[in-house]
Amino acid sequence: MPDRAYLVLEDGAVFEGRGFGAEGDVVGEAVFTTGMTGYLETLTDKSYYGQIVTQTFPLIGNYGVIPEDFESDSVAVKGYIVRQWCQEPSNFRSRGDLDAFLRARGVVGLCGIDTRRLTKIIRERGVMNAMITRRPDRADMSAIRDYRISGALAAVSSKAPHTAGAGGRYSVALMDYGLKENIKRELLKRGCDVTVFPHDTPAGAILASRPDGIMLSNGPGDPRDGENAPVVSALRELCASGTPMFGICLGHQLLALAHGFGVEKLKYGHRGANQPAKELTTGKTYITSQNHGYAVVSGSIDGAAAGEWFVNVNDGTNEGIIYKSEPIFSVQFHPEAASGPRDTSFLFDRFTDSMGVKRNAAR
Repeated sequence: MPDRAYLVLEDGAVFEGRGFGAEGDVVGEAVFTTGMTGYLETLTDKSYYGQIVTQTFPLIGNYGVIPEDFESDSVAVKGYIVRQWCQEPSNFRSRGDLDAFLRARGVVGLCGIDTRRLTKIIRERGVMNAMITRRPDRADMSAIRDYRISGALAAVSSKAPHTAGAGGRYSVALMDYGLKENIKRELLKRGCDVTVFPHDTPAGAILASRPDGIMLSNGPGDPRDGENAPVVSALRELCASGTPMFGICLGHQLLALAHGFGVEKLKYGHRGANQPAKELTTGKTYITSQNHGYAVVSGSIDGAAAGEWFVNVNDGTNEGIIYKSEPIFSVQFHPEAASGPRDTSFLFDRFTDSMGVKRNAAR
């Protein structure tokens, strides 16, 4: 039986459970995700950098560990909470169990707590900091309350450019803010050669590679942080180049900041594979996969420069923007799915089409 372990919230609430995965104390931002499957994609999604992630689905780990499903080669979460973890997974693709996976990567896990109660607290009071510990009586409440995610993009982005694909129809510069591998897979599937660039690559270096299009990936942290100012500045230069661009999640928010729009922190964010997003131009609603704690402020969008494209059906927050004088669009959700519904994968086709239009116009 695993040792007793505890979750201590910054408001003083304490949950008793059992530890699994790596041992130790860890502080992070406590969030929840509603996905019924896809725990491997969640654990390897770098957008969760600095966070303690709670799975609302009660049984996690039942299909084991499948490296082919990973969204990156690392685990960015600070801690991992489940109601029950499956100790004997059953799947022909499985290469191990969740406990050993977390231990090997130094991730502290907690199981056996009332995850429904924890989720309700976060929904009612908002995202808050927390600590997983074996000694709650020694928890430093000041350190918990003062915790802040910083240096996120530098921590998760690639350190040097690298390329996938050869001889494709189009060349795409993919800005790595903590990208999910399935973004790259979707581009390769459509005949694109993809060059991944670190987050801090100057705009001139990107344009020197003569890309047909530029993709902005998902990623962690507060897009408004001062450390992201050089990224936003580079995006302004890229936008002025006339190159087709497609932003996803953090890429969507950074594009909005580059155009002078506002971004706000949500009370508890959107995390899961069942978020409804309505396309305003058609009235259609799509079920989408999402993972973000910030959103573009709809009222800040300059109608002369851009139009609101998608909104979240649950709370009305912005989910997409089309820019009017530039071949640029972006969405808050994840059209690459993994894990989640594939309703909006057509957006990758729209991106490749825009590259074709730009190339034909240049002839």
